[in-house]
Amino acid sequence: MALKTYFSFQEIQHDLQLGNLSCLDLVNDYIEKIHSQNDINAFLEIFEKSAVESAKLVDQKIKSGKAGRLAGLVIGIKDNICYKDHKVSASSKILEGFESVYSATVVERLLNEDAIIIGRLNCDEFAMGSSNENSAFGKVKNPLNKKMVPGGSSGGSTAAVAAGMCLAALGSDTGGSIRQPASFCGVVGLKPTYGRVSRHGLIAYASSFDQIGPITHNVEDAALILEVIAGKDEYDGTASSVPVKNYSALNFTGKAKIAYIRECLENEGLDPEIRSKINDTIAELKAAGHTVEAVDFPYLDYLVPAYYVLTTAEASSNLNRFDGVHYGYSSPNSFDLESTYKKTRSEGFGPEVKRRIMLGTFVLSAGYYDAYYSKAQKVRRVLTDKTNEILTDYDFILLPSTPGTAFEFGQKSGDPIKMYLEDIFTVQANLTGIPAISLPMGKHSNGMPFGIQLMAARFEEEKLLAFSKLMISLTDIKESSKAL
Repeated sequence: MALKTYFSFQEIQHDLQLGNLSCLDLVNDYIEKIHSQNDINAFLEIFEKSAVESAKLVDQKIKSGKAGRLAGLVIGIKDNICYKDHKVSASSKILEGFESVYSATVVERLLNEDAIIIGRLNCDEFAMGSSNENSAFGKVKNPLNKKMVPGGSSGGSTAAVAAGMCLAALGSDTGGSIRQPASFCGVVGLKPTYGRVSRHGLIAYASSFDQIGPITHNVEDAALILEVIAGKDEYDGTASSVPVKNYSALNFTGKAKIAYIRECLENEGLDPEIRSKINDTIAELKAAGHTVEAVDFPYLDYLVPAYYVLTTAEASSNLNRFDGVHYGYSSPNSFDLESTYKKTRSEGFGPEVKRRIMLGTFVLSAGYYDAYYSKAQKVRRVLTDKTNEILTDYDFILLPSTPGTAFEFGQKSGDPIKMYLEDIFTVQANLTGIPAISLPMGKHSNGMPFGIQLMAARFEEEKLLAFSKLMISLTDIKESSKAL
């Protein structure tokens, strides 16, 4: 008999403590759901054997009173996060069949608190995309409407959570790859401060942008997962030593001062219904006694160009290691070293990855480095200074998560510029290194969900999460996809 659908970890813990539920029952139920519902192609692989073994072990720990904080949390991981003795491919043919020899720090920290990892989730190849149409193993469908994209690049992660195939998932966010699909699928997506969570064991796209974060049905679960995975790591020199706070307390006191970016709300590309809903939310926050004011951010048009110049440059460097010699796919059609490099990379990488490698190589080339890459770095500094200036005067920045709702397959894949502009409201957080969260706002008249986004100053996740929870209680924002 199928179990009831769980939308919060608190519900699961309650039933585990009462003895009405076992981790083994829960894992078997999720496995059945994945088998029956994976026509959306969210899961590339179910870790059935290790998940069942973990469930049995955690059940024993619960009975003996020695279980970790995440006992009973069944979570999926994006296919660019390493898990020892399990396959990882970044959804690319060039890594098809590759098995990791070590676990990412985030995986180790989840396992140490008795979370159960149930499988790896489809994504855009090497996390490059905004629709999950770029995977070498087929596109992911939005579970709320299978004609629509789930968003990307963490589309498999958000789709799996929205479809109830796991309680939570880890994604990676380089320019909105957690928040944009969270908006499209009606779930909560959190991008932590750069360096808040170790990137050790994350297959890199753009090293100064990438950040791992949780995808959940509610703020409470996101806060708890972040509390477990965050913190200093000896294996990642960019992981911050700033102490991890009690994120799961979710206690916001006093009144907030919130800025909304005028250019975002007045942007002609923003869906009118989303604009109207955000204006309603602003009015509700003001009515509750919070200060909400418009601020100018005259650099909106520079966000996406600066982001793509810098990330493609980093990608062209990071992806040099996939050459057919060290590991992964090697072309059977090669006959010497040069042909091995050329044919392996030509056959192993998909069109979007090749496009970004070529663009990145171009902006780093001798004749164009100063004109493009160096200038984009200067723009990044200007954007960071302006964002920090706003966050000196305000607690939060409020803006849309996405310009519109999920779109149909093929609608934008033929025009890279249109696809890149899907990130217009999310890349600011990655360029400047600040934390940001997407919260479900409800349904559009077209039947699809959309989100609202909050950003805070660096390492202010405690305040960001607490206010997100408060904002849900004060406004008409829906807490999870179960309400959609």
